Amino acid sequence: MEPVKIGIVGCGNISSSYLNTANAFPILEAAACCDIDASRAEARAEEFGVGRACSMADLLADPEIQIVVNLTTPQSHMEVSLAAIEAGKHVYTEKPLAVTVEEGRRILEAAEKKGVRVGCAPGTFLAAGLQTCRKMIDEGVIGRPVACSAFMMSHGHESWHPDPAYYYQVGAGPMFDMGPYYLTALTTLLGPIAQVAGTAGILIGERTITSKPKYGEKITVRTPDHVTGTMRFASGAIGTIITTFATWPSQLPRIEIYGTEATLAVPDPNTLAGPVRLCKAGTREWEDIELTHPHSQRKDMWGLGVVDLAYAIRSGRPHRATGKQGYHVLELMQSFLDSSAKKEYIAIESTMERPAPVPTGLDMYELDK
Repeated sequence: MEPVKIGIVGCGNISSSYLNTANAFPILEAAACCDIDASRAEARAEEFGVGRACSMADLLADPEIQIVVNLTTPQSHMEVSLAAIEAGKHVYTEKPLAVTVEEGRRILEAAEKKGVRVGCAPGTFLAAGLQTCRKMIDEGVIGRPVACSAFMMSHGHESWHPDPAYYYQVGAGPMFDMGPYYLTALTTLLGPIAQVAGTAGILIGERTITSKPKYGEKITVRTPDHVTGTMRFASGAIGTIITTFATWPSQLPRIEIYGTEATLAVPDPNTLAGPVRLCKAGTREWEDIELTHPHSQRKDMWGLGVVDLAYAIRSGRPHRATGKQGYHVLELMQSFLDSSAKKEYIAIESTMERPAPVPTGLDMYELDK
């Protein structure tokens, strides 16, 4: 199958993960990259053998580039995505789709008008761990799913990230930074969410950076650093979620799905592999489940959503990591905060279809036969 040429916009830390993926999967070819800092793009191009480093204008003007991979900061997601769409390119953007529901809607409307596709991270649900869970749920191993819980417990980024201030500003925080992993996993496994309620707050209003190079600097927290939510799925299942940057280590599970016949322990959705564990009704014994899919190599497979989009373009099938799901997740995240501010339940206006499962029996570096 002929490779699909991609162009990378934004050559920060996460770009190395996507470029590793592009070099590992024959379906992708990294043709160009650009960054607001031209030297950073040049360094990435040399490191990963990218076709060329160039300006964004030159990248968008290249008729051979079919997918623009938008790895800019979330505040720039809409601007870059709209520019790529206007140039007739398919777009795959890092999470979140945008920083507001209105911006996300503009992206999807522009893409529909132009007849191009929008994909959105995270694509971790395409990997071995979550696809094993999806297969078990679809096959009825846990019976009818009736409830779920999801917990992302952390003290934040100031102890390890070189520039952590962004994570405490509006448009970030634990829900917008890490929520996409958990909400994308839950909606992939259980379908769309119809209603949410949230309680959110700033629990630690000032942070002191203990990582280099900004050791000792203070951060004023401007967005909730702890968000607790409840969810009613369209299927009738009920869920609970906590995302926080205000706790020290916790023993809470990452995600659990509760069915009428068993409980399924789902692996961290910010990873690609297991463990996947099952506890059947009437027992207290947890069983380790063998992974059913091969895609578990973090170094080479962080950009699986782009891989899947390329296969979909070549075959004409729907892609799995869709902008529509990214928009649904964006509305959910904003609605938890709105519910907290308004002290009321929020009905979710958007919906989505569960992405098609990844078939079994694939080789390590393919997503289609």
